[in-house]
Amino acid sequence: MSTAFRIPMSGRSTDERHRVSSPLELLFDLTFVVAIAQVAAQLAHAAEQGHALDKLGPYLMVFFAIWWAWMNFTWFASAYDTDDVPYRLMTLLQMGGVLVLAAGVPAAFESSDFTAIIVGYLIMRLALVGQWVRAAVEHPDGRATAVRYACGIAAVQVLWVAWGFLPVGVRPWLFLLGVVLELAVPLWAERPGTTSWHPHHIAERYGLFTIIVLGESVSASAIGVQKALAAHGVSAALVAIAVAGLVLLFALWWLYFLEPAAEGLAENREKSFFWGYGHYFVFAALAALGAGLEVAVQAGAEHAEVSDAAVEYAVAIPVAAFLLLLYVLHAPLVPEVVIRPLKTAAAIVLVLALPLASPVIGLVGVTIGIAVVAAALVAATLLDRSIAARRAQPGATA
Repeated sequence: MSTAFRIPMSGRSTDERHRVSSPLELLFDLTFVVAIAQVAAQLAHAAEQGHALDKLGPYLMVFFAIWWAWMNFTWFASAYDTDDVPYRLMTLLQMGGVLVLAAGVPAAFESSDFTAIIVGYLIMRLALVGQWVRAAVEHPDGRATAVRYACGIAAVQVLWVAWGFLPVGVRPWLFLLGVVLELAVPLWAERPGTTSWHPHHIAERYGLFTIIVLGESVSASAIGVQKALAAHGVSAALVAIAVAGLVLLFALWWLYFLEPAAEGLAENREKSFFWGYGHYFVFAALAALGAGLEVAVQAGAEHAEVSDAAVEYAVAIPVAAFLLLLYVLHAPLVPEVVIRPLKTAAAIVLVLALPLASPVIGLVGVTIGIAVVAAALVAATLLDRSIAARRAQPGATA
C-alpha cells in the first residue's frame, strides 16, 4: 500500500460509496483498548472493596476524556482524512497522548492525581488543533468552521491545564463547566457550515467502539475468572456466572446492531449531535458492566467484601442504562425502532427488579436472570422482524 507524502485536505464527499474505517483508524482504536482497560480495572478494584460509588466520579471523569478524544478524532477523520504522511504523523502523536493518559489512570483513582491524564489529553488536543489548522489553510470552503474548531479546542484546553492546579475539592464543579464547554465547541464551530462527515462511516466507527468496550468487558470477566480460579478453583457458581456474563454481553452486542443508525443519520444530519453525544453513556455503561461482571465472578466463587446486592446492581444498572439509551438515541432517527419500546421497558423493569429477589435466588440466579432477559429481548425482536417480513411479502394476509 503506497501513501502520498501530501494530499490537500479538502472535505470528503458525504455520499462516498463503500466508505469504511481505514487501517489507521483501526490502529488508532487499539490505543483506546489500553485506556478503557485501565479505567475499567480501577472501577472493578474499587467495587471489590465496596467503594464503587466513591470512585464513580473519577471513573466518569476519566472516561469522558477517553471518549471525547476518540470522538473528536473520529468526526474529524470522517470529514478530512487524507491518509497522507502529515496526517498519519499527527495521528501517531494523538495515539501517544492516549497511551500517556492511560498510564495516568491508576494515579487518578488512587490519589486524585490527574497530571499524566492532563498531559496525555494535552498532547491529543494539540495534535487535533494542528489538524484543524491544516484544514483551515487547505480547505477554503470550510475555513470558518475549521478556525472555530481550532480556537475553541485550544481555549478549552487552557482551562483543563489550569484545572490541574486547583484544589481537589473544587475540581468536580469546574470539571462540569469544562465538559459543557467541550460539548459546546462543535455546536458553535459548525454554525457557519457543517463538516462533511459520512453517516455510514460514523455509524460503523461507533459500532466498532461499541465492540471495543464489549471486548473489554469480556476481558474483565476473564480476569475475574482467573482470580477466582487461582484462589478457590472451579465451582458451579463460578461457571454459571461466567457463562451468564458471556451470554449477556453477546445479547447486548446483538441488540446494539439490531438498531441501524447509518440511514437515520443520513436523513437527519441535524440530530447527529444528540446521537453522537448520547453514546458517552452507552459506552460508559458497557465499560462499567465489565467491571461489574469481573466482581460478580469473583464474588460467586468466594465471600467478597462487598455485598451481593451491590454486585448485582453493578451488573443490573449498566444493563438497564444500555437498554434505555439504545431506544432513546435511535428513536429520533428512524420512523420506527426495531426493538419495540414496550419490550424494552419490560426488560428494563425486570433487570432492575431481579436484585430484589436475591434473598431467594442469590447472586448466581440474579446474574443468570439478567442474561436471560437480554437474550429474551433479542429473541422477541427477531420474532417481531420475522412476522413483519412475512406480512410485507406480496399476497400476505394481515
